[in-house]
Amino acid sequence: MEESLKKSLNNMKTLTVQVGKILIGGGNPIVIQSMTNTPTDDLEATVAQIQELADAGSELVRITVNTPDAAKAAPEIKKKLVHLGYGDVTLVGDFHYNGHLLLERYPECAKALDKYRINPGNVGTGDLRAEHFAQIIKIALKNDKPVRIGVNWGSLDQDLLTKLMDKNAKAKQPKSDKDVIIEAMVKSALDSAGLAESLGMPSNNIILSVKMSEVQDMVKAYEMLHKKNAKRYPLHLGLTEAGFGMKGIVASSAALGILLQQGIGDTIRISLTPSPEGKRSDEVEACKLLLQTLGIRSFKPLVTSCPGCGRTSNDLYQRMAKEISEYIDERMPVWKKKYPGVEEMKVAVMGCVVNGPGESQHADIGISLPGKLENPVAQVYVRGKPVKSLKGDRIVDEFKEMIEECVKERY
Repeated sequence: MEESLKKSLNNMKTLTVQVGKILIGGGNPIVIQSMTNTPTDDLEATVAQIQELADAGSELVRITVNTPDAAKAAPEIKKKLVHLGYGDVTLVGDFHYNGHLLLERYPECAKALDKYRINPGNVGTGDLRAEHFAQIIKIALKNDKPVRIGVNWGSLDQDLLTKLMDKNAKAKQPKSDKDVIIEAMVKSALDSAGLAESLGMPSNNIILSVKMSEVQDMVKAYEMLHKKNAKRYPLHLGLTEAGFGMKGIVASSAALGILLQQGIGDTIRISLTPSPEGKRSDEVEACKLLLQTLGIRSFKPLVTSCPGCGRTSNDLYQRMAKEISEYIDERMPVWKKKYPGVEEMKVAVMGCVVNGPGESQHADIGISLPGKLENPVAQVYVRGKPVKSLKGDRIVDEFKEMIEECVKERY
């Protein structure tokens, strides 16, 4: 990634895990990742979606590896990405149920992937669980690949959960069922990590996650994992099955924001149910906006704009905020190459005199449009100082020109 990076807020520095060319944990910038939803054996569709996600800013892309055809496709996907100039994209294989078999039978798949995701809840049942888990770990060791031990409450180890539920039932002050489930999630992750280490997996090749679909439960699970994480494994944050559209974005942002603000988390995914006409990369954009609004990483200049009220005289501020945002998106490919640091620039488009001058003065460049009963002049501020008044039909175009000049002068 070429945008400027800000260090993680981690108050308990985790280990650094190298996944492909990406460093996760250890105070490195929080990494954004996503996952394809194409059939993996559809090479063209999967490669195209990986390109879309990478172009949007996903630093890791996970693919489903669930069938022999999918396993055979993995190295071909890698080859196509290299041919298309996307060889640096970090590719993660997502395994459930039969990962031990696929990795064993298709060694080129095991070599092509940069990391394996293992779900300890469905890797096997009874004694086979440990056997199948060990098989995957041994293949990872052979190929020098890190693993993510990803626990989900929808596929939690039922043997472990039953033991903890039985134990809780006998307690003098039993916990709620939900609390026992959270305890089982954390225990499953840490016990699995311990098992991996006992098989020879270095602790700095292990990443953990404990995903749930309810915000408060997910936060509680990660807070518990954070406290019990004595080995300091990096944590992958995500609200699983977050949902569709605004609900998914709001729920994920609420959950991840609480944890990130506490310094918990080294890599994130916002899992959105895509709309039929939507882009898979929308979830990457959501991750970028979350990290930038929290002040953790910067990706592009953000526009501060007011919601409007009875004082705003027309819809100019709305149209202008939209047009300026689109202008920034259009210019960023050029700006990123020529003006390092431009992604941290702040732009304000305000609709009246109440907060317009103040917000504009806090921005690198801002404009305070006239509201009702105000003089029909828009004051422009650059680095806190009024520099020019705009009026007439070219306000938007003139402000774009001033933004361009501001970028050239400052960066």
